[in-house]
Amino acid sequence: MMLRSWAGSAALILSLGMVGQAIADDVQVAQVEQKAEALEEKIAEQPAPAPVKPAEQITPTEAKAVDPTGQQPLDDAITCLSRTIYWEAKGEGERGMSAVAAVVMNRLADPAFPKTVCAVVTQGKETGACQFSWWCDGRPDDVEEAQPYAEATEIARRALNQELEDPTDGAVNFHTLATQPSWASEFVKTATIGEHVFYRSAEQTADVQ
Repeated sequence: MMLRSWAGSAALILSLGMVGQAIADDVQVAQVEQKAEALEEKIAEQPAPAPVKPAEQITPTEAKAVDPTGQQPLDDAITCLSRTIYWEAKGEGERGMSAVAAVVMNRLADPAFPKTVCAVVTQGKETGACQFSWWCDGRPDDVEEAQPYAEATEIARRALNQELEDPTDGAVNFHTLATQPSWASEFVKTATIGEHVFYRSAEQTADVQ
């Protein structure tokens, strides 16, 4: 009887420990999401964002904790950006994935676009004319390959930390090499990277010049 009582106590302690760890994990994720929200606000509200202080930066471990397997709801900056990079450019290497991330961040910084990462990548969903095709393709959005998603998450982290070089030269639009959308003639081509062609607006080009 005493042995059975000890076993029951051990099981209870283990269960409580697991609950405690789950709560701690949830708290950590919430804190990281708050960091990401502050970073996206900084980019969206300032024409020339101030450098991110070390304490404000998202670490690799923190980024992975938010959506480690690519199955979480799309309701925070890290997940929305990581999933967009993954679905739009998986298999195109770091440069191709960085280019897609840059477009999202360039839109975030542009007053003509929404002011959160998730709003940027899901823009047009209400009309079925999504700005990023993966969001409206009718297929599941959950991740299928772990390694490409880990790479996408790291690029998303660096983009939010303002540590990512923009290989698109300020692009806010892109399309695949296999398509030639009608809107392309209204924009200025800036780069061809992997399977995508990138563009910025004529107004942006005039401002740069």
